[in-house]
Amino acid sequence: MSKEGLRPRYAPTPTPDTAHFWEGTRNHKLLLQRCTDCGTVYFPPRAFCPENGSSNIEVFEASGKAKLISYTINHRQHPSFESPYAIAIVQLDEGPMMMSNIVDCEQTPEALVLDMPLEVTFEKVSDEITVPLFRPVGEGS
Repeated sequence: MSKEGLRPRYAPTPTPDTAHFWEGTRNHKLLLQRCTDCGTVYFPPRAFCPENGSSNIEVFEASGKAKLISYTINHRQHPSFESPYAIAIVQLDEGPMMMSNIVDCEQTPEALVLDMPLEVTFEKVSDEITVPLFRPVGEGS
């Protein structure tokens, strides 16, 4: 199936706790939160520190750099993705891990090397939602 025949990705619904994150991605910025009491950087967004429960948190722009921690290559057809496609766990340079897709490279074990350096890229899903995806450093930049 060609990209033209695919339906749009599922778009999450922002909540008061995640609105800043989605506003950031619309502006091609990856925003994280940090506890100002203990310094823990975390994802996904929430109103309190997962380490100590503190609500003393700040939002900051992440570097957008990451490394590939784990992945699976899905070969089953999906209405929103060309197959095969990688579903991955990436670790941001700031520490937190997030689930995403790896794009702009072959979707093979030879191309998707664990610990490979990645950088964030963004895909607009709707006027409200832009999702962060990751690609090998240097690809398409």
